[in-house]
Amino acid sequence: MQQLFLKRLSALVATLTVAVLFSSSLLAAGKDGSATELASLLKSYETYQADFIQIVVSENGNNVQETRGLLKAKRPGLFYWETRAPLSQLIVSDGKSVEVYDPDLEQVTIHSLDDRVQNTPALLLSGEVDNLEETYRVSGRQISEDTREFTLEPKNEDSLFVSLRLTFFNNELQEMRMQDSLSQLSVLSFDHIRLNETVERSVFKLEYPEGVDVIRDDN
Repeated sequence: MQQLFLKRLSALVATLTVAVLFSSSLLAAGKDGSATELASLLKSYETYQADFIQIVVSENGNNVQETRGLLKAKRPGLFYWETRAPLSQLIVSDGKSVEVYDPDLEQVTIHSLDDRVQNTPALLLSGEVDNLEETYRVSGRQISEDTREFTLEPKNEDSLFVSLRLTFFNNELQEMRMQDSLSQLSVLSFDHIRLNETVERSVFKLEYPEGVDVIRDDN
């Protein structure tokens, strides 16, 4: 049960990541200076590739799980997220649908992109442009000469997360910290970052063995 929860949390962070990386036009619509500045940084990302370490920390400060993996993202809306063992999982989006492959379960779940977003905090980043300021409080601060930090806080008390913090070093997204409504903290740290390198579209096509269960969530 705990492993399933962690996989779902990983999928949640993955979807949120792609929304942040490729929904900068929405952020630019806000009147807040920090939101506009954040949009300016993200707009320069045509492709983003990095290794990551994801650490989930419980309310009492204990590490619940540490996972490592790889992500690749390309405008508009193409996304590849691979979490390595012991929580192996692949999440791929071609801009129209999202496929989640769990090798341990021998199962693939396919969601329409809209349905997938509607069940995650990504909705708040990629939803209606006009209601951004009604949904988020966006603030920014300079940590050092090369480091800038932005914090997004949903105004809706029913949101699945309490805050999302993005840290940039020399204009590269280096870390995301998501505090959820259960007081768990998910820290996503990026390494070996490659910006605007060529990424073939074929990367965003999920391949899996014959015989796996394929579930299409069309609701």
